[in-house]
Amino acid sequence: MRHRLAAEAGDVDAMSVLGSLLLRRGDLDGAESLLRAATASGDRAAANNLGVLLHQRGYVDEAAGWWRIAAVAGSAAAAHALGRHHRERGDEPAAEYWLRQSAEQGHTLGAYALADLLEHRGDVGAERWMRTAAERGHREAAYRLARVLDKRAEREGPGESGARTGTGLRPALSVLSSRPGVGGRVDGAKSGLVRPDMGARIGSMRPAGGVRSGDARSDNGRKDGVRAGGADARRGDRGLSLTDEAEQWYRQAAARGHRRAALHLGAILERRGDLKEAGRWYLTSAKDGEARAACALAFLLRDAGDEENAAVWWLRAAQDGDGNAANALGALHAERGETQTAERWYRAAMDAGDNNGAYNLGLLCAEQKRTAQADQWYRRAAYAGHREAANALAVLLLQGGDAAGAEPWFSKAAEAGSVDAAFNLGILYASRGDDAAALKWYERAAAAGHTEAALQVGTARLRDGDERDAERHLRCAAGGGSAEAAYRLGTVLDARRPPAGPPALGEPAAQKTECEEWYERAAEQGHRRAQVRVGMLAAGRGDVVEAARWYRLAAEAGSRNGAFNLGLLLAREGSEPEAALWWTRAADAGHGRAALRLALLYARRGQLAEGQRWASRAVELGPAEVAERAARLREALRQELTA
Repeated sequence: MRHRLAAEAGDVDAMSVLGSLLLRRGDLDGAESLLRAATASGDRAAANNLGVLLHQRGYVDEAAGWWRIAAVAGSAAAAHALGRHHRERGDEPAAEYWLRQSAEQGHTLGAYALADLLEHRGDVGAERWMRTAAERGHREAAYRLARVLDKRAEREGPGESGARTGTGLRPALSVLSSRPGVGGRVDGAKSGLVRPDMGARIGSMRPAGGVRSGDARSDNGRKDGVRAGGADARRGDRGLSLTDEAEQWYRQAAARGHRRAALHLGAILERRGDLKEAGRWYLTSAKDGEARAACALAFLLRDAGDEENAAVWWLRAAQDGDGNAANALGALHAERGETQTAERWYRAAMDAGDNNGAYNLGLLCAEQKRTAQADQWYRRAAYAGHREAANALAVLLLQGGDAAGAEPWFSKAAEAGSVDAAFNLGILYASRGDDAAALKWYERAAAAGHTEAALQVGTARLRDGDERDAERHLRCAAGGGSAEAAYRLGTVLDARRPPAGPPALGEPAAQKTECEEWYERAAEQGHRRAQVRVGMLAAGRGDVVEAARWYRLAAEAGSRNGAFNLGLLLAREGSEPEAALWWTRAADAGHGRAALRLALLYARRGQLAEGQRWASRAVELGPAEVAERAARLREALRQELTA
């Protein structure tokens, strides 16, 4: 009311302010007369707001005329609005001129719009103005600056950022092991009409200090992809690492309510291991409607053991069109045996454009022995570029006897980076006797960390006599959990060890050697030969109890050497009847020395016919020295029986 009374009394500033208030309220008719009157008296803020009003009414050219008048008079807000007007018309040189005028006068939205224009043209100066807008509190600029820094950190490699991009379910191994990707475009920040700069008049060229834009249009700029420039490639302007600086800008934008900034901030914190704070930002973003954040939050909950709440967030994300969440729901229902529901969610993932849906449908059909349908879904995903689907399709064809049809798919998957496909190609070539080609693919898979491929390469190096390279690959495979590699590494190290002499009187027991540690690692994983070897080493130290334990484990798992050695140990301890049981098991499995021991045992007991039978068995089984002794014993028993 005070402004209205002052305006009626002819106060130009009151006319301008009252006109802007009515414009905010939507009273365009009431605002226009006041703004025109103030503009006629030379008020540049009124000229700017009159341009906004006319633009809202559709009089674009007339609006641009008033913006030009205000901009020439020094209105940064009008220069911003005029620059955007020229950009919408396709006149980029004029747009750049006016946006630069606005930005250089300290207008935040002008700096952001200029950065957006320069980024669109690939100008290296874009980052400077994006940073300027971000430092002045523009949340979208902060987010986009963070994206620039984050992507540059990714290009610099994991040593700088540890960042990873892309997602997708890990095929065959665990369809629940994925994480949502990050990226994408966001809604532009909207600028509002605000109080005009008091006292400024047309003709005054000084900047409008502290005045924000009166432009009421939305600020829809390009997202994600500002070209980096001007800063150190590895360090930001403040001496921070690229990832740390990106995190700061994500945090600033997220604190101002930018949902995708909150998503990216959560991803950085999750990679760092700060899961609690990551979960808070994911939750903030998810509540604002970001489906990928809901999916990421669900994975955090699942990993923490809260599968029930994870399913709630996956459902919410999947209903919002997130294919990754739909896949996760499908996998969850598949694990519960609810195959129809799982199939429905996998189809929903496909509808959302996620090729993992077709791949997972193939896995589901393959588990149900629906080979034709599995082939169909694998092919769909493989033709869309899903490398693990190509590998799975090749495996399916190979299992069906179509090796010729499988090879191209293995090759396609391997060339696309599938480690399993490279290993499978090695197996395929090895089955054809092409050891050189097989080794090439084994080496490729081993270089990517494939445990079994590293074992194959290590074994090949041992055959070639390259013990050093063999050891390197065996260590990789053993470290990856291969029991066979741990055993073979133990044998390599064992062969280098000098023979141990008897301990001197009072000498402390020797520490376990590295080879024994690898034997034990393999033995603990159930490797029978390693169990026998650990038992032999324990027996050599005089630890009969430990030796018997390992021999028994190996024997019960089907090791004939374990059964034979356990029998020897029991016989020395006076448990000959039990020893005979283990020797019998070993002899039945083809162990010649065990058969000879049984022949001698029965001969001592006077059971000559049984002794002769086992001696004949020992002759059959060998080896040569055993067969020779068994033959002599058999002849002696025959003579004794016929005497």
